[in-house]
Amino acid sequence: MTTRRKPIVPIKPGELQVHSPPARPAHLEDIIGIEHTKLGFFEQLRQKIEELETKNQETEDRRRETAAILDGISDLMMVLTEDLKIISVNHVFHETFPGIENPEGHYCYDLFRHESTPCPECPAFRSLSTNTVCKETAIFRIDGTNRHYEMIASPLKNPEWPKHRVLIFKRDVTMEKIYQAKYYQAEKMATLGVLATGVAHEVNNPLAAISGYAQGLQRKLAHIQQQADNTTLEDFREYTQTIVNECNRCRDIVHSLLTFGHPICTFSPMCINDIVTETLKLLHHHLKSQRRITLETELAENLPISYGDAPQMMQVLLNLLTNAVDALNNGDCGGRQGEGTITIRTSATPAEDWVRLEVSDTGCGIPMKNKDKLFEPFFTTKPVGKGIGVGLSTCYNIVRGHKGEITVDSQVGKGSKFIVTLPTNPDEING
Repeated sequence: MTTRRKPIVPIKPGELQVHSPPARPAHLEDIIGIEHTKLGFFEQLRQKIEELETKNQETEDRRRETAAILDGISDLMMVLTEDLKIISVNHVFHETFPGIENPEGHYCYDLFRHESTPCPECPAFRSLSTNTVCKETAIFRIDGTNRHYEMIASPLKNPEWPKHRVLIFKRDVTMEKIYQAKYYQAEKMATLGVLATGVAHEVNNPLAAISGYAQGLQRKLAHIQQQADNTTLEDFREYTQTIVNECNRCRDIVHSLLTFGHPICTFSPMCINDIVTETLKLLHHHLKSQRRITLETELAENLPISYGDAPQMMQVLLNLLTNAVDALNNGDCGGRQGEGTITIRTSATPAEDWVRLEVSDTGCGIPMKNKDKLFEPFFTTKPVGKGIGVGLSTCYNIVRGHKGEITVDSQVGKGSKFIVTLPTNPDEING
């Protein structure tokens, strides 16, 4: 198959045509030149930079305003992840924990409690799960002292974040709790002082008469010795001596009651062993009525003298003993209700610069969730009408007023031990 080619037609002179591209519209460069175009571009760029600088200054002003507001907050503030890892803190954190320079990345329960698991009362989990602001109160040990903190947790949820966050405010309410407990205690002690003084004086009068007549009978026995047989005389001696002894014991109890209700707080040398003896006199009848409760005392000999207010320390021991009895009477721990052992033990440190008073029981123990709330005013696990929750709070404030410490060691199902430690150096108390 052959292909036919078109014949080549010769071009005549003058018929050659050149096809040029179509003409483009005139640009700014063609009219005013490229230099003027550059100037316009730089002018637009300058305006854009000024706008950005203005926006940046506004953002910086807002940041400084927010920072000033946050710095004005006196509460300890933290932002935590869902698993309670610290993201950021405010300046109050560094003032409270000056030894922790970089808390970010650490778990809060590790820094605050030195625990490997979250605190049972932590409101952060509840806040994230319920999407509400939650409040809780707890005690943290900071610089060797117990501090009351009111915690408020607020959820922070943002769809752009990979995980939700929670904002924690921790407000130190230690002084508020102390003054609240002191106010209530002052009111209670004033009423008790008036009542105790009146009762003591009313009881003293008949006791003096009974004791006087008993001693008179003892003097008369010498005159009737020849008229009665020896058995009758011995019975009379025994009976009258018993009356005198019981009158003397009642007199000591009244004296302890008067001392306990004394409104004036005076610090003076005192022996913890004497405090134990005087307090047991007041509780003799109450403890005797608990037939299945055994009371044991292990009082150290030659215990060094400490300095404090004896009536207040009697009140501390009185509260600890009554709480121990209540713990043994609680039948919820699986044992026999009203049965167990209470042990009072005194000791001194090897250097004799501190004395210790321990009150332990074999009761139900204290659950972990309640340990940090024990010394809070008005916290109680007792039913209505059995207590209002100021006993241990009062103990805490009294011991702290003596520059001492009160701690608790408890295991659920095994019992509890309260340890009161007091300094023996008066300069330690007055300093």
